[in-house]
Amino acid sequence: MTEQSQAPTRSPDSPSLFAAPPIAEQERMVEAILFACSEPLSLAQISARLPQGCDAAEALAHLRSRYAGRGVNLLRIGDSYALRTAPDLGWLMQAERVETRKLSRAAIETLAIIAYHQPVTRAEIEEIRGVAVSRGTIDQLLELEWIRLGRRRMTPGRPVTFGVTEGFLDHFGWESARDLPGLKELREAGLLDNRPPPGQASFPADEDEDEDPRGQSELFED
Repeated sequence: MTEQSQAPTRSPDSPSLFAAPPIAEQERMVEAILFACSEPLSLAQISARLPQGCDAAEALAHLRSRYAGRGVNLLRIGDSYALRTAPDLGWLMQAERVETRKLSRAAIETLAIIAYHQPVTRAEIEEIRGVAVSRGTIDQLLELEWIRLGRRRMTPGRPVTFGVTEGFLDHFGWESARDLPGLKELREAGLLDNRPPPGQASFPADEDEDEDPRGQSELFED
């Protein structure tokens, strides 16, 4: 009885039969991909577009170093990457930038609380601000895609939590929430001039047309 010879099969996880492009060429590919995309891309999304055998992480590291100090920077935004104008040159684009909406004071305060205290529930936001948060405020920030819904708290009522999005970080050129300005920067910008007295955590309870005087219950329910 003779044995039939079989052609060797290659495991999907085995190295490619074709040599990967040089790292310089991989950098060019990654650069082209990021340049063509208006939204940040994750490492997995970039890798999926490259030829087999390419190392997207290494190419990104080289490319990020190459762009350091230039007019365009390669930024890491959360777990994604994007090409963005250098922060100190943003003023050059001001003439071309159009402000389509202006956030109300209530929305700004709510957004700031979420950014600095995430994950935070609506009740916790109201406790810090000292006034009820209207549905319109939350809806506006959700529509802008600057905040997102997080996990529900394992507390009575299972309230939903809120956190900021990568779109929010991208808008201000921050890599993560750790890059948010500290108290010193906020004071220098004049944003803490009207802060409450020591020991009082809430914002001044002003009459804002955006507020909900009825103090409604949680926005989202099971």
